[in-house]
Order: sequence, then structure tokens, then C-alpha cells
Amino acid sequence: MKFYNESIDSLLNFFKVNKTTGKNSSEIPALLEEFGKNILKEKKKQGVLSVFLDQFKDFLVIILIVAAGISFLSGNKESTVVILVVITMNAILGTIQHVKAEKSLESLKKISSPKATVLRDGKKQEILSEELVPGDVVLVEAGNIIPADARVISSHSLIVNESSLTGEAESIEKTEKTISDTDIPLGDQKNMVFSGSLVTYGRGVLLVTSTGMKTELGKIASLLDETEESITPLQRALEKFGKKLSISIIVLCAVVFFINLYRGINLLESLMFAVALAVAAIPEALGSIVTIVLAIGTQKMAKENAIVKKLHSVESLGSISVICSDKTGTLTQNKMTVTKVFLQNDFKETLNTNDLNNINFLENIILCSDATKEIGDPTEVALIHFSNKHDLDEIAIREKYPRICENPFDSTRKMMSTLHKKNNNFLMITKGAPDVILERVFINNIEKENIRKANNIMAEMGLRVLAIAEKTISTDTISLEDENNLTFVGLLGIVDPPREESISAVKDCIRAGIKPVMITGDHKITAISIAKQICIFKDGDMSLTGVELDKLSDTELLEIVPKTSVYARVSPEHKIKIVDTWQKLGNICAMTGDGVNDAPALKKADVGIAMGITGTEVSKDAASMILMDDNFSTIVKSIITGRNLYANIKNSIRFLLSGNMAGILAVFYSSLAGLPMVFEPVHLLFINLLTDSLPAIALGMEPAHDDILNEKPREANAALLDKHLSSRILMEGFLIAIVTMIGFYIGFKNNNHSIAATMAFSILCLARLFHGFNCRGNGSIFKLGVFKNKFSIWAFLIGTGLLYSVLLIPSLHPMFAIGNINIEHFIIINILAFIPTLIIQILKQIKYK
Repeated sequence: MKFYNESIDSLLNFFKVNKTTGKNSSEIPALLEEFGKNILKEKKKQGVLSVFLDQFKDFLVIILIVAAGISFLSGNKESTVVILVVITMNAILGTIQHVKAEKSLESLKKISSPKATVLRDGKKQEILSEELVPGDVVLVEAGNIIPADARVISSHSLIVNESSLTGEAESIEKTEKTISDTDIPLGDQKNMVFSGSLVTYGRGVLLVTSTGMKTELGKIASLLDETEESITPLQRALEKFGKKLSISIIVLCAVVFFINLYRGINLLESLMFAVALAVAAIPEALGSIVTIVLAIGTQKMAKENAIVKKLHSVESLGSISVICSDKTGTLTQNKMTVTKVFLQNDFKETLNTNDLNNINFLENIILCSDATKEIGDPTEVALIHFSNKHDLDEIAIREKYPRICENPFDSTRKMMSTLHKKNNNFLMITKGAPDVILERVFINNIEKENIRKANNIMAEMGLRVLAIAEKTISTDTISLEDENNLTFVGLLGIVDPPREESISAVKDCIRAGIKPVMITGDHKITAISIAKQICIFKDGDMSLTGVELDKLSDTELLEIVPKTSVYARVSPEHKIKIVDTWQKLGNICAMTGDGVNDAPALKKADVGIAMGITGTEVSKDAASMILMDDNFSTIVKSIITGRNLYANIKNSIRFLLSGNMAGILAVFYSSLAGLPMVFEPVHLLFINLLTDSLPAIALGMEPAHDDILNEKPREANAALLDKHLSSRILMEGFLIAIVTMIGFYIGFKNNNHSIAATMAFSILCLARLFHGFNCRGNGSIFKLGVFKNKFSIWAFLIGTGLLYSVLLIPSLHPMFAIGNINIEHFIIINILAFIPTLIIQILKQIKYK
């Protein structure tokens, strides 16, 4: 069936639906069973076995496999077993993490799933778009993404952009008229809308004709090849860093290999030792640890109502130096209430419904709005509640004076108009910003000045002000020209109090070196009043309107923007200008938005943040992060998480590299000094398994410390391994290497290489486990809180337990090349292993006192 050729009545009969009541809820389960969910089928997911086998494709794992082969050929079966255990455990851990990440992604998809407004059982309902079925009656407006292929059954200036399907950039005005032509392309099917396209203007009522893979978008999706996911900038930087480090270590290992050959050690042993040293020295766990840490971060943010769509945004959060935030709903409660009315040159809080002028005013604010008591724009919902408070029923009023046509609200005109048949006349009602309406009303200058004064009084009280005007016209259509020479009716003052948590969140931003900026469409005085209450606007700060912004040159903007805390009466184009100026000044800028026209600014910002409750699907699609509670304080929590994740990743790098540095220095020294091999190859593999993964992952779970907001935002291009961190790694690695070699010399008193190697291995292993506590942060362990990170304690206990088992259980000695150490050796091992941590903690106590 070609739906564009069919009349609306025939389609309604075909789908057995009434356009005013929609589907009956009892029909939906059977229809979902027949047609399936309204989703695009995803590519077949990788099986667990396939994921497990993929873990063996890594370059470093291949080195381990080579090591196992060399070990087997040299007759060292115990080492072969240990290496295979290492490989298998890493593969199992990698597979578990992959499966957990998949489940996490699925849960995030469900949370951020797009929604649709439908008519079911005669009522407006908001449902997940995946629950739509053919025959559903859907209501759409500007900013919505079309959720399924549908026939237009009612169009109110409905304009849709279908560039994602047709490639045509120009939006198309839709109509409900039946098309008689056959075999016409999608772009000419003007009575049809298609899944994935964007409503750019107006509103409409649609009859769903196809869902899921049966839609035009589904047909395209079925033809697409599989695409690989891109890695994040941080992962790319780590990969580059890892490759350079790997090459350096392999060169060093080659030097050690030839030194051992020169000293007369046989080829297989020298090769085995060099390979084992390479495996132990390269922090191969780093990539997976970063992925785990970022995954933990995104899950934590999801619990705190921030859905991260793009993983690299987690990294960017730590660099944010400016947050440009909407006022309504983000900094305020978004619980709009009409508290004051200016009507007939007088302020009123309630209206006498015996006065016909008051009744007319209340009817007008109902008719010139799209909301109900439960659903709609918060400002319009407040108008409906105000009318209900005066015993007017919005449903009865709308039935009495049905809407004939409209000019919907848009951010450029800053007003909307609706046309109704009222008292045998065509009455146009216009609602919008007072300054815009005042330019269009037909009154003298004295009356205009009185209205402006009333507007300013309400704005200074922190109220958002709306103006209502009307006009009788002669036709049943509205042109833009009709929205002039209006008759002024009244003003409405609506309060949206600041969120309590916004004040402390703004203070946290300022403490963290982040400049909070308020951007709003409200009157300048209203915006400043709210901004002062939540500490965004302070003495000496500037505020700008969109008109004032337009008059500034680029050079003037660069000077003024850093001093400006409040922007009022701005359009989406102004938002892009503000973001661009901050970025030119070298700042990392976050921008919040909820409207269809906010999408360009959200994309332009370093971190675009869409509103989950009030945001349009377009803004959510353009953003890299979605706030499920529309709350400014959630952004600050996310910044803390982002900073903490980056700090934790650096701490993990510090831990891994300083421990590996200790092993390399000890081996290199023993080779140059002509000593026997300080470690057996199996020792290095054991250390690699034991002291790399668990403590490093535990460091990635370190909670945010109280002083994290006292730090300034890091530069976006800051090196991962800076001079300060490099010097720390060298110093700490040097300390651990010294005690390791002291232990070796003590064990080598009687030329007993077995005991010497065992002591060096044990000290290095235990010292690295202790060192995990040093790497938790800058402060001492007591300042950070000994028990604050329970994962680091468990990592230490498990690691120590495994080490002690190897040392104290005789049956394990052959497998791990353990010598016969006595109680004195055991005590020395524990004392020497603790010394580096003791020194580091004393230095921290002195430095950070």
C-alpha cells in the first residue's frame, strides 16, 4: 500500500483507529507481538568465546606466548605453567570487562531512549518510541525527532527536515492532503514523514504507518556495513605513549640479553630472561585499566543523573574552565507559578472572575498555549494551573473556542499567535516577551511607559514576565504581518525559584577555577536578579543582551566576554558566538541547551550538555552528555568525577611505571655489576601478574578527595607524563630498586643465588604492593584516609596473601623458583619492603603539611 495515495479516512479504517482517541491500550501487546518493537536491529553481537579469543591478539600477549614457548624448550615447565596462567587470567578479566561494558551500554541506552507523545485511550501519553505500533496517533512539535514513518493527518505549519534521508538541506512543509501521483520519491511525499527526520517548525498529528526495520530508515540501516568504534583521545595518547615506552624497553632488554650472553649465560636462558623482563617492564595492563576506570566513571555519572554519550567527554570534563548554563530548570527549579498579574493598569495576585475582562484574559492564556495540566512547556503549564485556580477548565475552553490556525513560537520572533472563532469574530491571541509585544501594540507612549515600568518592577522581583495581546482579523489564516497593531491585554509574572543546590554548586565552580555564566531568554533585570541570588553575578560583573552583543566587534568581544556573567534575551546564534569567543581565549567550554536551535551551540562547545527532561531529541542528539534531572549541580558532580578519573589514571600510570622502573634498574645494575641474574624469569612474570593489575585497578577506584576542587582546570593539551610526574616515578623507582638490591646482597652472603633472588623478588613484590598506598594521591595516607579506598586495601591483602603463600608453602617453591629462606630473611624482606613507603610518606607529610 502506498500510504501517500490513501485518504486519511481510509487509513484510519485500515488501522482501525479513531484520530481523536488513538489506539486502545489493550491492543498494544498483540500489535507489538505482530510488528515487533520500533527499533533498528543492531549488528550481531560478538559471542563470549569470540571475545575471549580476541584477548590473545594483543602484541604484548604474543610476547608472553613466545616466553612460554622459550620456557618450555628450556625445560622449565613450572615457568610455562605460570605464564599460561598469566595469559588466561588476563583473557578472563578482559572478557568479563567487555561483557560488563556491553551490559552498562544497554542500561544507558534504556535510560536515554527517545520518547513520543501519543493518543491512547483518548488521552495524551508519553511513551518510549520503541513501543510505538502501526496505527498509533502521534503528536509532534518543533524540536522533535520523527519516531516512525507516518501519514500526516493534521498539520499546523508543520515543517520537517529530511536531509538524513533525502540529502536535501531545505526543510519541507507538510500537508494532510492526499497525493494522487504514484511512484514519487520520498522528498515529494509531502503528506508523509519519516523516522529519524527533524521537526523544525510548527506541530502536527501523525498516523504511524511503519515501525522498526519496515521504515525507510530501517531499509537503509539493513544495507549498512558494520563500522568500528573509534578510540578516545586519551586512549590514543596512551597507545602512542605505550608504543614509545615499549620500544625503549625492548631496546633495553636487547642490551641486557647481549650482556648476559657476553657473561656466558646460555642462549635460551638469556632470551627467556630478556623476554620476561620486557613483559614485566611494559605496563600492558594500562590500556584495560583506563577502559575500566572510564567505564566505572560513566556508570557513576549515570547514577548521578548524567548520561555520557561520548566517552571522550569524561576526559574533557576535567578541563572545563567555563560553563555556559541555561537559567530555567537548570539553575532554577522549573516549577513555574504565576504570582502576579498586571491587568487594567493595576497589579493583582488573584482575579475577580465576575469581571468579564478578567475572564477574557484567563481564556486567552489558555487558548494561546499548547500545554495541559500535566504535559507541556513549564511556563505554559503554569498558565493552565493559574486558570484552573480561577475555576476555568482548559478542555472546555478549547472545545468552546477551537484553534483554527497558529504561528508557533520560535526563538527569533520570541512570541506565538493562535487564531480562534470567538463571539462571531476571528480572534488572534499573541503571547510573548514584553519588549517584543510592546513594539507591536497600538497604544500611546505614556501607556507603553507604564507597561515598561510594570515589567521592570516584576523583573526586579526575579519574575519571568509574559505579555498577552489580541487582535480581531478578517480571515481564517494568520500571516506574520497580522502580528502588528495589536491590542495590549496584560502581563503575567511567573516565578521560578533557584534550586537550593545551585548556590553551593556555583560556589564549587568558582572554587575550582571555573567561571559559571548564565544565558537566558528572560529580561535582563530578571536574569541579573536570579544570578545574584545564586552568586553568579557579583559586583563589577557585566551583563549583555543579544542586541548589545550584536553591536560588539570580535575584538571588543574578546575583552568583554571574560567580564560578563549574564546574557539575557539571546538567540541560539548568540550562544555560538559566546562559546566561540571563550574558545578563542583558550578555554574549554561547556554549554547547556534544550531547544532544537541549541544544537549548533551544543556541537560547538567542547562539552555539549542537553537537558533530559525538557530537552528536545535534537539537542540530546547533538550533545555529548545528557542531564536526566536538568540540574546544574549534576554538571559540577560530573566535573568532579571527570577530574578524579583523570587523576586516578595518572596515579595508576605513576604506580605502574615506578614499580617497573624499580625492576629495570635492579636488573640493569646487576648486569653491569657482573652479578648473577637478580630475578628468575618466573619472578618477573609473577610480579607482573600480582603487582600490576589489582592495585592499579584499585587506584582507578579512588574516591574524589576534598581538595580536588581547589585545583585549577588542567589544560586540554597537557602532557600525560609531565616533568613533575616523571621525576616522581624516577625517585620512587630508585628507592624501591635500592632496597631490592640491598636484599639481594644480604641473601647473597654465602654465594647462595637462590636465596638472593628470592629475597630480591619478595622485596620488589611487597614494596610495590605497599607503594600502591603512596600512589592514591598527593597527600599522606592519613590525610587521604587509610580506609577511604577499600579496594586498595583488598588489593594489598590479596597480593600479600599470594606472595606469602608462595614463600611459605614448600610445594609451590619449585614452580616459582623460591629458595629456602628462614625467619630472619622473612623479617628482613618485610622491613626493607616497607622502607620506601615510609620515606615517601614522611616526605609527603613534610611537603603537604
